Amino acid sequence: MKRLLLLLSFALLVACNKDDHQIKLTFLQINDVYEIAPLEGGKVGGMARVETLHKQLLKENPNTFLFMAGDFLNPSLIGTMKYKGEKIRGKQMIDVMNAMGFELVSFGNHEFDLKYKDLQKRFNESNFQWISTNAMHKNTDGSTSPFQIKRNGQKKDIPRTYTLTAKDDDGTTVKIGFFAPCINSNPKKYVDYGDFYESSKNAYRSLENKTDFVVGLTHLKQEQDEMIAKMLPKLPLIMGGHEHTARLVPVGNCKIAKADANARTAYVHRLTYDTKTKKLTVKSELVPIDEHIQPDDKVQGIVKKWMAILDDKIKTIINKPDEVVFVANTALDGRDTPIRSTQTNLGHLIARAMAKAYDDKVDAAFFNGGSVRIDDQLQGNITGVDVFRILPYGGSVLKVKMTGRLLERTLKYGRLTKGKGSYLQHYNIDYNPDTKQWLVAGKPIERNKIYTVATSDYLLKGLDIPFLKPENKNVKEIYAPTKDETAYDVRNAVISWMKTLMHN
Repeated sequence: MKRLLLLLSFALLVACNKDDHQIKLTFLQINDVYEIAPLEGGKVGGMARVETLHKQLLKENPNTFLFMAGDFLNPSLIGTMKYKGEKIRGKQMIDVMNAMGFELVSFGNHEFDLKYKDLQKRFNESNFQWISTNAMHKNTDGSTSPFQIKRNGQKKDIPRTYTLTAKDDDGTTVKIGFFAPCINSNPKKYVDYGDFYESSKNAYRSLENKTDFVVGLTHLKQEQDEMIAKMLPKLPLIMGGHEHTARLVPVGNCKIAKADANARTAYVHRLTYDTKTKKLTVKSELVPIDEHIQPDDKVQGIVKKWMAILDDKIKTIINKPDEVVFVANTALDGRDTPIRSTQTNLGHLIARAMAKAYDDKVDAAFFNGGSVRIDDQLQGNITGVDVFRILPYGGSVLKVKMTGRLLERTLKYGRLTKGKGSYLQHYNIDYNPDTKQWLVAGKPIERNKIYTVATSDYLLKGLDIPFLKPENKNVKEIYAPTKDETAYDVRNAVISWMKTLMHN
């Protein structure tokens, strides 16, 4: 009898461990994350909360993998601060991500905001795998080569493709290939983007016969992702970034998933693959990252370290950085593409604040959209820190008297540079496309009239608009504020105006 029980137990054990040809995987996806700490007064986001979700999913399924679909090294307020003698420039994000165990990260266009030497430092500091299908390093002689990670005297190329091998308890094994194209929207001398469509197609072809299935980890516009899904009809999933607002778009057999920026949400993709039938199912769930998720202690400790550095620096400029100064019931749009191509509500608010800094004793106000560096939408409670995140470089608001001729020329130049940082956000200024006239206070600009405008000290240096300089004969007078005036720092001007709006 005892022998029979042993045989039955052994048979049951063998049956339990028999390969059923099916393996379950979980992919946790975030994208476009610039802030390591929660936003909106602590209500949403936070990398420590993402790590808690990551650990919960690992308990549910050991074959859980964490992915970042580009844009994480820049922009951020803390990245503009100095620590130990040099600008932080994404170091805080690498520190946090190293503690979270990312499986794979792709480039976003904002990674190339960094100078090459700083980007190389971030590569070298990271302990996770990078991938870049089309973006290559452009050498000084014009040739191209893969970006490299350099550690302990050794160099390792960042590959065009990546293969992940997973195995479950009963021995079912699967190989997943990844490719990662990046949008070519941030030209730099050290980057060659190539053709991301052709690069993606070639990468897919190199993977399809060596893996069970292939997944995209992209940082492209939605329509570009859709084109890739149509080009590669067997592709089951694209984990993407760039748009900042969550979506799950089906294109043929493919799902294109993008979570909300700054880890307000994360996508959880549960995949089941049958190695015998070659059938793959993907179930995607958008998970809110909010107060219902307790932060992971280890990651939270690293976040607190960096936030203490930020607080120490920012308190030299503003007394109460965490004070709520405004409640945005409608999202304030500071995303790169809109702020550099159309008048946004955030752009109007900032320009309005610039005029108010001079008690509205100006005819109009304008500033360059490129000075807004948040690349995000803000909703709910807005704090002083958020204003500094919007305008990390600060600068004074100048009161300038100029001819209508120069004002009109400046506005025309800004309009013609749509899509660039020199595109102008403004207040009390309009453009009539029918008459092709610029208007101030609803009236066409008179070229010989002297207008008083509020603008940024940066713009008057001629860096974005070459002819807008103090020595231009059409600049008649410049007033620069003193330290005790609100206009001395545009961020204080915005905070002051926001408080006025909140209390009215």
